[in-house]
Amino acid sequence: MVDKTAIAKQFIEAIPHARALGMTLTEISAGEAAISMPYADHLVGDPRTGVIAGGAVSALMDTCCGAAVMSHPSNPGGTATIDLRIDYMRAATPGQTVTTKATCYHVTRSVAFVRATTCDEDTGNPVATATGAFTVEGR
Repeated sequence: MVDKTAIAKQFIEAIPHARALGMTLTEISAGEAAISMPYADHLVGDPRTGVIAGGAVSALMDTCCGAAVMSHPSNPGGTATIDLRIDYMRAATPGQTVTTKATCYHVTRSVAFVRATTCDEDTGNPVATATGAFTVEGR
């Protein structure tokens, strides 16, 4: 039997931009994933405020959603983003790690649907939320 969570973890760790942004897969299970990205100066989008760039948060959310899809029991292979809508609620607090948690909640023959939330240390006040659609291979 194929260990999908191990494959998803290996895939995420091999993505160059994930390594460059400092992403770490912290949780993975059947259709769920969490990835953290520590605060770093090279991620800052506005040097005046020290806030992490929205593009770095977007990359974190996209990668985490993909990991959730890859680990879903109904997905036999890899995945690619079809559509990802991100709603930013606030800037992440400078100096704090941001973490995205994603859940793949429905899979059809060709599309997987995902929801995700990104928070800094204030877990009750999200930085961003996302909903997305991802490809499902060979089902």
